[in-house]
Amino acid sequence: MKTKNIAVLVSGGGTNLQAIIDAHKSGKITNGNIALVLSSNPNAYALERASNNGIESCVITKGDSREAFSDAILAKLEEYDIDIIVLAGFMHILSGKIIEKYTNKILNVHPALIPSFCGEGFYGLRVHKAALEKGVKVTGATVHFVNEIADGGPIILQKAVYIEEDDTPETLQKRVMENAEWEILPRALDLLCNEKIVVENNIVKIN
Repeated sequence: MKTKNIAVLVSGGGTNLQAIIDAHKSGKITNGNIALVLSSNPNAYALERASNNGIESCVITKGDSREAFSDAILAKLEEYDIDIIVLAGFMHILSGKIIEKYTNKILNVHPALIPSFCGEGFYGLRVHKAALEKGVKVTGATVHFVNEIADGGPIILQKAVYIEEDDTPETLQKRVMENAEWEILPRALDLLCNEKIVVENNIVKIN
């Protein structure tokens, strides 16, 4: 089985990138190599994380044309012979041509239990604020494949996190990251690297 080349796409601090790096170093992600960190933000701390761990990185900013942005990303992915893409706080919607080329090869982690608090406009603290305003008692995180619909791709893994009475969006965000996102994102990536995920009728089966 070919070792998979992984590209992690980032826009900010890269906490989920760090979780992937740590999991890879500890042997929780096998048959995969983090070949590239691609940032849409030249000031993203995630680039520092990549440098500190000897991972090649590049910056591609959006500019005026979404098509040119997507073409530049696709060219870079092809240059590094990328097999799997992980969106780790990447604040842009990927174009159809990237999604088509990498069907069921693009992972995203969403900070809620899809189908709750997801879709266009639900990202970052907005998700946790909405969960608290709704008064739900349980939230969590979801790792899913990326398709043309925001947060609409097949669900791979989910993990629940209980909401506490004194939670703020910030405290909830931190607990969901630490207790759910940083656990299920590396696990899903390992499954994909080892070809243990099958998608049938938009439903994921794990072998």
